Amino acid sequence: MANEGRPVLVTGGTGTLGRALVTTLLEDGRAVRVLSRQPRPASAAPAVEWAVGDLLTGEGLAAATDGVGAVVHCASNPRRPAEDVEAAVQLTLAARAAQVPHLVYISIVGIETVPTQYYAAKLRVEELVEDSGIPWTVLRATQFHDFVAFLLDALSRTPVAFVPRGVSDQPVDVHEVAQRLAALSTGAPAGRVEDMGGPQVLTAMELMRTYLAGTGRRRWVWTVPLPGRIRAFRAGGHLTPEHATGRLTFAEWLQGRR
Repeated sequence: MANEGRPVLVTGGTGTLGRALVTTLLEDGRAVRVLSRQPRPASAAPAVEWAVGDLLTGEGLAAATDGVGAVVHCASNPRRPAEDVEAAVQLTLAARAAQVPHLVYISIVGIETVPTQYYAAKLRVEELVEDSGIPWTVLRATQFHDFVAFLLDALSRTPVAFVPRGVSDQPVDVHEVAQRLAALSTGAPAGRVEDMGGPQVLTAMELMRTYLAGTGRRRWVWTVPLPGRIRAFRAGGHLTPEHATGRLTFAEWLQGRR
């Protein structure tokens, strides 16, 4: 096991993926350090080290990266994509100065095919990681069940639920992605590894009907054309059916949430 005994630093450790990753690492017996802009909350597990720092200014990053065996970069802000790039610059500078032996980055399947600002930022961060001079690993995953459910909830609040026409998705369980990241972080740097997708590719209509059934809602479901640039989702570049390594289906995830 690479760098056993040294903590794994998790950025975004209080987010959906970060929390799952921290739990997984602790269950695996790994030392964990979380980077956050906020002071340690009372709810934090006693075994977790807490580092206060700011990825946008670089403040506190030297101390946060000191002595770690790996950094797993999960922090992201879809509402402000440019901040992802700024954060990656600060993190890679600090990690290189601290001679961090392994930088792991979680990215998204298809970021080079869908022309949105957020996907462009994720692609730029991948490039920064690859050019950082730090041994690295990049894992791309499809959308999490949680995020797909969030979108479906927003689209089904009126008596008629609307879904994009001609679009499919391949949601994956965040805990399974966390398990993959934990394994990657304790192994040797591997570059760009195989993508990770959920077990099923489902149309937006199938996903909505599954969501409505799983949440006990009754709605008419209509399809609508996609606007603007996000029409690129119709081409399916955000899918990876050849890497459907996830196990928990969207329907099973909904049932478990209930």
